[in-house]
Amino acid sequence: MNQSHSNSFQAGQAQGQAQEKTSQMVDKARETAQSAMDSMQQAGQQMQAKAQGAADAMKDTMGMNK
Repeated sequence: MNQSHSNSFQAGQAQGQAQEKTSQMVDKARETAQSAMDSMQQAGQQMQAKAQGAADAMKDTMGMNK
């Protein structure tokens, strides 16, 4: 293999490695974003449940929960 082919081969290898690294980083970012969305959804559900509990307690106190 001459020097030109060797350089071309190495450049191709470097490009492939860079593409793989980019793909891994995108996958990691996607997983992180999904995890954040899941956490936010869970937090929202917890807040909604607490608000409903507070509303029910207020209705019980005021005698409106019949």
